[in-house]
Order: sequence, then C-alpha cells, then structure tokens
Amino acid sequence: MSEKPKLSQVLTHGRYATSFDAESAEEVYDPRKEALVRSMLTEIGEDPEREGLRRTPLRVAKAMDFLTSGYSLSAEEILKGAIFKEDVKEMVVVRDIEFYSMCEHHMLPFFGHAHVGYLPNGKVVGLSKVARVVDVFARRLQVQERLTNQVADALMEHLGAHGVAVVMEASHTCMMMRGVQKQRSTTVSSAMRGAFDEDHRTRAEFMSFIKP
Repeated sequence: MSEKPKLSQVLTHGRYATSFDAESAEEVYDPRKEALVRSMLTEIGEDPEREGLRRTPLRVAKAMDFLTSGYSLSAEEILKGAIFKEDVKEMVVVRDIEFYSMCEHHMLPFFGHAHVGYLPNGKVVGLSKVARVVDVFARRLQVQERLTNQVADALMEHLGAHGVAVVMEASHTCMMMRGVQKQRSTTVSSAMRGAFDEDHRTRAEFMSFIKP
C-alpha cells in the first residue's frame, strides 16, 4: 500500500498535480473513501470493476481531499509572516480572483470570481495571500453568502484594516444542471466591513474599481 501524501506538504510545495494525480496500478490512497465511492457506483447501477471505473474511487478520493482542503487550513496560518508595516492610506483592491467551491446542499460545484479590497491601517499584506485566503474558505462545503462573509471577517481580523470589502459572483451548477436548470444565471454576494460599510463614498469607490 502506498503512503498517502500529507495534504499540508502538497499544498505548501504546490505539488498537487504530481503527488495527487500520479497513479500506480496497485495504489490505494484512502481505503474508506474509496469503498464509499465504490458503494455509490453500485447503488446507481454501475459496475465499479469495469475498466473505465476501476480507478475512479481512488481519483474521487484524491479530488475530494483537494476540494475540501480548506478544513485543514486557516487564514491566520496563510497570512502569518506576510503582513508588513507600511504607511499606506489608499485602498488596495485585488480583482478577479478565480475560486471554485462546492454547494453544501448538493455537493455540486459553484465557481466564479472574487473581488477583495481593504483600507490599510499601517499594514499591508502580500497580494497572493489575499487569493489564498479566498481558497481557504472556498475549499470547503459552502454557501456563497457565508463564504463571502468568512473572507471579509478573516481579513478584517488579521489585517486590522480600517475596512474590508468582498464581492463574489458565481455560477452554481446545482441551478444549472438540476432543479430550475438555468445555465445563464449568476449570483452576486457582498460583505462590507468598517469604512466600506459606514461610508457610502468608500463603498462607491471600491465598486467603481471592480466594474468590468
């Protein structure tokens, strides 16, 4: 039995594609998760032993570990060591951060873009860390409204900023593939903290920056 890679090491070194996707003929990744997938395949009327599905349980187990890796991460851990003292008063905005998450109601994907802005209070953060904070919360079973608020609250707490703004726009496959089957609909959610909530001019400036 091959040893399962430690998720923290994989994410830290950016080796997801090589470590999680590499397969050997006899590899077992997570016996319990793989057994659950085999059982589900049987329940829907499939044969998990046919050639096309034989390695599917392993692949699904790996994919689920990656897609829910946010449970083993924290915003504090991501931001630690990446916050710097800087006398900057102007708004900082990171636009069009791609994110992928899974709806907790149907475990189907939703995906889109996040726009994040903050007003520094003597400290700035490495820009890539803003995107990674989005991933910390997106890689969990989610609803978009909660995801938006979690990103805003985490940045507000750890940056000590005058204010934080987060706007997310996403397409939900639980609406596109089932239910109402509306492929062109999108959902927009926002979370405003501090100056962005209290001052309409600050909020309007941020909204002008994220317009397409």
